[in-house]
Amino acid sequence: MSALDNPVWSSLTTTHARFAVAHGEALRFPPEVAPFIGVEGGIDPAALAALVLEPSFLLGPEVRVPAPFVLESLGTIVQLVCERPLEVPDGPPIELLAPGHRGVLELAALVYPHYFRPRTQELGRYHGVGGEQLDAMIGERMAITGLREISAVCTHPEAVGRGLARRLLAHASNAIFAAGETPFLHVSAANTRALQLYEQNGYRKRSDIAFWSLRRGVMGHAG
Repeated sequence: MSALDNPVWSSLTTTHARFAVAHGEALRFPPEVAPFIGVEGGIDPAALAALVLEPSFLLGPEVRVPAPFVLESLGTIVQLVCERPLEVPDGPPIELLAPGHRGVLELAALVYPHYFRPRTQELGRYHGVGGEQLDAMIGERMAITGLREISAVCTHPEAVGRGLARRLLAHASNAIFAAGETPFLHVSAANTRALQLYEQNGYRKRSDIAFWSLRRGVMGHAG
């Protein structure tokens, strides 16, 4: 099995092990960093009680969870990899964004609210264009030995159509290659616009990966 078949677990047991919150055989990123849980096999009730403090997400094979926890299929997402550096299109200057850059949280809240958290920026580098109020940005999330995930590809609605995402994708991908790593990313199959962008700009589909939400349900009471 490739490390990319179970990317959350692989990230939390290699490059991002310092972030791992562990309970039994399950790991998760701290909730303020990312809402993802990684498991290699099963997950026991005690681990669920300790780790599922908010609605969370898993990537990979289905796991059995006891009541009152609820595991819901979100379908599959497409995993893509890039195998060589990309040509960077001309465009506005690209800035390496400092941790805590105000524009990152503002743009994420507008365009990418489901998976971004206050400390997500700690997982990797962020690049953007547009200054303090960003027109577009791109970041890094999960990191596995020799591999690093592109994430948070966001363009402000008022800046769509200017080629900013394509320019940032090439720039960020090349930065990962320059560090001796291979870039990969995940995208919903339903997001055909983004999928087309990636496939037309150096990324190829590696696999479809099952995507799950995990939350606490409400325990019923006997009448």
